Amino acid sequence: MLKQFFALVRGRGNDAAEILIDANALAVLRQQIRDCAEAVTTARRAVAIAIAQNGQEVEQHRRLTARIDDLESRTVAALEQDKTELAHDAAQTIALLEAERAASEEAQSGFGREIDRLKATIRSSETRLRALQRGQRIATAADRTQRLRDIAPANAISTLRDAENTLARLRSRQAQMDAAAVAMAEMEQSTDPAAISEKLAAAGCGAPVVTTAEAVLERLGAKLRVSA
Repeated sequence: MLKQFFALVRGRGNDAAEILIDANALAVLRQQIRDCAEAVTTARRAVAIAIAQNGQEVEQHRRLTARIDDLESRTVAALEQDKTELAHDAAQTIALLEAERAASEEAQSGFGREIDRLKATIRSSETRLRALQRGQRIATAADRTQRLRDIAPANAISTLRDAENTLARLRSRQAQMDAAAVAMAEMEQSTDPAAISEKLAAAGCGAPVVTTAEAVLERLGAKLRVSA
């Protein structure tokens, strides 16, 4: 019974922890992505350090090779002059330098392998980090949309419908007012003697009330014909 009680307590604790994490999943994700970005930055520094150290080994190897070549040429000269003891001492030094050069070559090989491994890890990590950042942006947008749905109750949707109906009624009323204005203008023209005269003249009943461009051209043409 006691074991079941402790199991229940642990189960409730785990459930509460999961609920808390789920409620703050975006904050947790942002922090995890920041941790990943820092890890990638640290890995880049490690690669830069490894490349710098490898460069130092390359320079050390070059100096060792130059010293060995110099000592070998001097040792040969000592042998040619039968300076055996001096040549032996030089040969011992050459052997030590060659061992040091071999160690340098091994170190360069190790640096090369480590640099290649770190570069591959960084490329993979950067690709995954960019995918995580894209996923975070999508998740953030989705979360905001869901929150908008949560904070937009049914009465807000109803308010939108009411506003749409109000706009429709306003447009209908404006259309009625425009139609009434047109009708009033027509009624005023129908009782205006001047407007009636213009209509009759336009229909060819009597002399034109308003001088037209055609009438002006006809008058001017007639003057030209008379003067000719």
